[in-house]
This record gives sequence, structure tokens and C-alpha cells, in this order.
Amino acid sequence: MGLLSTLKWKLTPADKKLAILKKRGLTIGEGCEILNGYELGSEPWLVSIGDNVRITGGVKITTHDGGCWVLRHKYPELADCDRFGRVTIGDNCHIGMNAMILPGVTIGRDCIVGACAVVTHDVPDGTVVAGIPARPICTVEEYRDKHANELLMTKHMSCDEKRAYVETRLRK
Repeated sequence: MGLLSTLKWKLTPADKKLAILKKRGLTIGEGCEILNGYELGSEPWLVSIGDNVRITGGVKITTHDGGCWVLRHKYPELADCDRFGRVTIGDNCHIGMNAMILPGVTIGRDCIVGACAVVTHDVPDGTVVAGIPARPICTVEEYRDKHANELLMTKHMSCDEKRAYVETRLRK
């Protein structure tokens, strides 16, 4: 992709990008929230995203192995080689800001991927992973239990209501 094409793509609104990627073969379920700033790689037909998945800003999903660049130039018989892997994200997952998911990874249902995690291996259903490389840190149930006293029911409040409620709760 040339510089102008790259710039144009980066400035394209998230909903328009998704429409283009779907035409190129991306599979995406219902009720998803995909924030701008994501990259789904050059082979969107290898990406499958389930229902109710949230992909936050800066997430990168890679479906090919860039290491082939070295092989192509070092070994003449591999001059045309590429290596690909499908990426599958199950239903009801949250992929944190700036996380990276590498080729061949399947993330199960009901998973949380922490911000800046690099997911190099499959993630079982109901697991929270974080780190570089991403490692399981707890189950979703353990995450819920650990943070039970911090969970505030503000999702459907107006901005002003949410601010007042959160500021009051954080003073305690």
C-alpha cells in the first residue's frame, strides 16, 4: 500500500472500513463494537469475529507471518513463500487497547484480552489473558469476583449522571 492509500485508509471511518473488509471476506457477528484505529491485516477473509465482540482502539490482528521476508531472500527455493493462519474470536469477548493477535490463534467464548497483550496461542473459553506473550491470569468468574466491589452500574446513565455518580463513588 502506498503512502496516500495508507493515509486514506487510516482516515476512513470505522463503519466504512468494516463494510469494505466484509466485502473482502471478513466474517463478523451481530452486536459487535469495533473502535477506530484497528488493523485486521491484509487477509480479512482469514478473520472470523463472533457475536457481541468489542475490539478497542489500536488492536492489530495479523493473519500472515512476516518472517517469510527473510526466507524469501535467503533461500532461492522459497522466493515466493508465504505463511498464513486463521484468526477466530468467539462470542462475547473484549479485546483491550493495542492488543495484537497473531496468525493461527483462536480466542474462545467469553474471553478478555488485556490491553497491549500479544496473543500467540489459543485462549480457552472464559479466560482472561494479559502480557507479552499473553498468558492466562484468571477466569472471567475470578475477574468478576475480584472486582465485584468496584463494578458500577453506569452503562445507561447520561454523561452528567455518570460523572456525578463515579466521582462520588471514587471519593469513598
